[in-house]
Amino acid sequence: MRTHFDVFGLKRAYDVDVPALEKQYRELSLQLHPDRVAQASARERLQALEGTTALNEAFKTLKDPVRRAFYLLKLHGIDLDREDAGAQKDMPLAFLEEVMDLRESLDAAMAKKDLGRARAMADDVEARKKAALTEAVESLRTLEAGEPGDGGQEQVRKASHALGRVRYFTRFLEQVDAFEEEIQA
Repeated sequence: MRTHFDVFGLKRAYDVDVPALEKQYRELSLQLHPDRVAQASARERLQALEGTTALNEAFKTLKDPVRRAFYLLKLHGIDLDREDAGAQKDMPLAFLEEVMDLRESLDAAMAKKDLGRARAMADDVEARKKAALTEAVESLRTLEAGEPGDGGQEQVRKASHALGRVRYFTRFLEQVDAFEEEIQA
């Protein structure tokens, strides 16, 4: 299977030189652009369009550190974008209880139209989101380095739980942002 890393000829790793990636993206975009084959056969035009689509998707994923982390985890068999992902069901109970408490506190702040309280909660959650992403990245780096151990299953589990937290925290922050827009409207 061709990965987003393969599209750019990169070694599969969390760390990516984004300025070099952007430069290579521009160069490949010019080479693959469908206008270059406008007079070609339908098959060649379709291949150019598919190549450009693959290039755009690969670039969008690899340039963003969070998307890149989720993508690497997906390459290890855990797709957190699927709603039925087993990893979501496998989240530690203590964390799920914590999320419920956070949601209830946010609901209470929203009911009171207490934007200050909601923003304070968001600041705390933002810090926790960054910490969870850092934890996921460390696990993914270890996993991609192929360090000896249990075949990587423990690192996959750690990365999956950390990125699950990132996902929950992102949704929480989106809810606070929507509340803020509503209050300020």
